[in-house]
Amino acid sequence: MAISRNNRETFDVIGPGHTYESVTEKISAIVLNPRLDRTWLLALGFTGSVALLLFMGMALVMLFGVGLWGNNQPVGWAFDIINFVWWIGIGHAGTLISAILLLLHQNWRTSINRFAEAMTLFAVMQAGLYPLLHIGRHQFAYWMFPLPNSMALWPQFRSPLMWDVFAISTYMTVSALFWYVGLVPDLATLRDRAKSRWVKLIFGALAMGWRGSALHWRRYTMLYLLLAGLSTPLVLSVHTIVSFDFAVGIVPGWHSTIFPPYFVAGAIFAGFAMTLILAIPLRALCNLRDLITMRHLENMGKVMLATGLIVLYGYIMEVFFGWYSGNLYERYMTFQNRMFGPYAWSFWSLIICNGLVPQILWKKSIRRSPFWLYVVALFVTVGMWLERFVIIVTSLSFDFLPAMWALYFPRPVDWMIFIGTIGFFFTLFLLFARFLPVISIAEMRELILHHKHSAGVAEPHVEGHMRS
Repeated sequence: MAISRNNRETFDVIGPGHTYESVTEKISAIVLNPRLDRTWLLALGFTGSVALLLFMGMALVMLFGVGLWGNNQPVGWAFDIINFVWWIGIGHAGTLISAILLLLHQNWRTSINRFAEAMTLFAVMQAGLYPLLHIGRHQFAYWMFPLPNSMALWPQFRSPLMWDVFAISTYMTVSALFWYVGLVPDLATLRDRAKSRWVKLIFGALAMGWRGSALHWRRYTMLYLLLAGLSTPLVLSVHTIVSFDFAVGIVPGWHSTIFPPYFVAGAIFAGFAMTLILAIPLRALCNLRDLITMRHLENMGKVMLATGLIVLYGYIMEVFFGWYSGNLYERYMTFQNRMFGPYAWSFWSLIICNGLVPQILWKKSIRRSPFWLYVVALFVTVGMWLERFVIIVTSLSFDFLPAMWALYFPRPVDWMIFIGTIGFFFTLFLLFARFLPVISIAEMRELILHHKHSAGVAEPHVEGHMRS
């Protein structure tokens, strides 16, 4: 059962009065509680129902083909690539929080890195569905991998589709390893505290013989830092590769050198927004306000503000390039099409959601209000989806030749798959939050030690721990 005595708000990295035992009890009780909470069951039932739309949409596409989508000529890329880039962007915050902040010794990452890493895995899983679906001939998806074969058929490495395949597979592999390695000490803790024999066996198998010896910790620390070092370049490389899908083309509105840093900043922007969307209800429903504190929420708000300014700068530069380049097609794309054309609603909604709304985070009281942080995060999440819509649809709808002009309208199957991925994402997250420790027990213990030492009160903490 979760401890409720430290339920008041704090602006420190951890609530007062916590010991090794209290942290272990509070986090492990969520997992080891044999009773399923009614609120969790209702939420799981709702998200699972929404996720069914995904599987229905996938079945329809595999049976009848991608002609069910609203894609047309010239808009050959539409919801498939829009949602692919959107989900990949959401997954970036987990790697940033886990790897980069670890290497920079930022202790405020400790309470949020575990579920941010899980968020990365679940978001990349949703993104990976879209390249698989939009190739059309799904039974030949394995041709995209460089597998030796009797037909001497090899992937076309000049294709942006191939870049996405390797970006996703690399990112997914390293992120999964990083997440699982961090889980191993906690799995052993759950194994030792479990009452049920079957639960002990399951967590014991997953813990792979962890006993917490000095040798185990030394190897764990080396591997964890190594994976953090491998994960850090992925934050830059993966979304840079995704931006090259567009930047290497000659389509007006795409052919821009600003896309790589602009996409990376946008990915971190969207990722931290989704982290807040998950963290704020989680800390309330699981009684974790003393572990996921206002310090964490405020810092995430600051990161959103900083990356939001970079994204806004990118929007301004796109308009400037459209004017300053003197290129007839770029100017038309920027002004007559995006800003004042048939999709002007999406452009100005994007500016409001990603440019104007985040500016209220300059005010400290807004950054320290869970309600307003949640509202801003929702606006940013919608705005980042609109950004992908604007980049892809407005650029393709009006090509170089007026004979190739056509508006794009998503069809019901497009919406089914998109909404279904959202439901599937939250279903996976709810299952994770219930059956695995949502906060790292081992790292929280270490945080208590370092936090007390830095505050100069190590001895009373140790005495309190010994008494507990």
